[in-house]
Order: sequence, then C-alpha cells, then structure tokens
Amino acid sequence: MMNGFSKTICLVLVAAFLAAGCERQYRQKELAYGPDPETLVVPADYAARAIEATGGMKTWTETKELELDCVVSFDQPDGSFYLTEHHYEIYPWSNSIRISTREPQGKFVWQLSQGQLSVLERAAPDDALPIAMDSRRFADVILNAVTAPVRFVDTSTRFVKRTTPVKVEGLLYEQLERFAVADEKPQKIEIEPCWSKAVFYQNEASSLVDILWFVEIDKNKLYVVRGYDYSEVGKGAVSIPTRIEIFGADMQGASSKRLAKIVFK
Repeated sequence: MMNGFSKTICLVLVAAFLAAGCERQYRQKELAYGPDPETLVVPADYAARAIEATGGMKTWTETKELELDCVVSFDQPDGSFYLTEHHYEIYPWSNSIRISTREPQGKFVWQLSQGQLSVLERAAPDDALPIAMDSRRFADVILNAVTAPVRFVDTSTRFVKRTTPVKVEGLLYEQLERFAVADEKPQKIEIEPCWSKAVFYQNEASSLVDILWFVEIDKNKLYVVRGYDYSEVGKGAVSIPTRIEIFGADMQGASSKRLAKIVFK
C-alpha cells in the first residue's frame, strides 16, 4: 500500500507528464495555422504561377500541416552511403519544420521555426547528420524545397527577378533572389548564421521552383537543392517533390557533389 509521501510523488509525476504532453500539443497547434485570407496578397506573376502549379491558392491556404515519412541517403566521402529514415512535420504558413529520426545512438528531434533552431530531444542533433552540413541548414533547405510557393507570399521577405533567364540542362529558368524586408527597402537576407544569399529557380515551362541555391559567402560554400517528380500528398492536396537531392558545389554552381537524397514514401 502506498503511503502519503509516495502518493504525493506519483501525483506530481503524473501532473508533470500531463503538463509536458499538453505543452507539446499546444506548441504543435500553435504552428499549424493558415493565412488570413483578408491580408493574403500574391505579389507577383511568378508567385501565382508557382502556387497554381502545385495545387492552387485555396489548396495551399487549407494546408496547415504536412506529415511526411522518407528514406534519407547520406553520401559519404569514400563513395559509400548511410541510409536512415526521417519523419517531417512541416507547417507551411508558420515557416516551420520538425524532424524526427531514430539512430543507433538514440532518438533525435529538432525543430526550425522562423529561423530559430530548437532541440526537442537529444543534446546534439548534428550527430544525426553524417554529412558536412548542420541540422539548421539541413532543416531549412528541406522546408524551402517543399514549401517554395508559400515562401513567395511570406511578408518578411521579398523576391527580385533577375532580368535574364538562365538555361539549366537545356531548360529555361527564372532566377528569383530572396531579400529580407526592412524599412520598406530590400536588404540581402541573412538568417543568422544560416545563409548569405538564397536564389529560387523557377522552371519557365512547368512554373515549378525545383532548384534552389543557398550560399555561405564567408565559408565559400554553395548548396544546390533540387526537387524531382512532383506529386500530390493526397487526393486534391498540394503537390510537392517526391525526391529532393542536396549537392555541395563551388560558388559558380559547377563541380557539384551530392551530399544527400531524400525520397518520400
């Protein structure tokens, strides 16, 4: 039979467990919201085309959360690869992603929201990434590759179209460079200490934003992210790339080497 002290301890533990559960649910609900239709503005033709090509504005505004399972292959310097599984919870309109994975050393859960990285389980999430790319940047490129159309209507940033399209593997692309909004004047975006520069490439024929460049100028690093084989995540739902590949390249985009491949189930 439990004495009074034991009962008190149990009640405290149960209350703490319930509170933690409620807090996690609250945080999740806090991220899962849609835009205000009265204030939502599609500012440019390229944004409208990108949204229409992946399901349309109505479908995107109703998409508050995407839950995705995938197989991830990390390419190793010796030519081998490390295979694992990830679970992504993506919140397009709150610019957030939560990544969960189980590795031999334990479970890892980390979240990127509005550029802020939070470690929800495990003290060192970088242990879960056997490539020369940290958790924050990895999460950011996945989030942007999946939700590129919504990023065009994010009021905290602006995109500037370069005057001349470029050819990539024989296809024409518009180059759309991302800037931060400050005092009504575009400033080069620098999500500290993430990227010095970000450029979205929109395929002129399909209107898909299936190539993205992310630059760390101070480290002379360029990451090229490519999305392939777009498909609806469910009947009548938004379309996303079913395969994403991340490459490390020189600052001109040449001599690229694949770092990771993500294939959604």
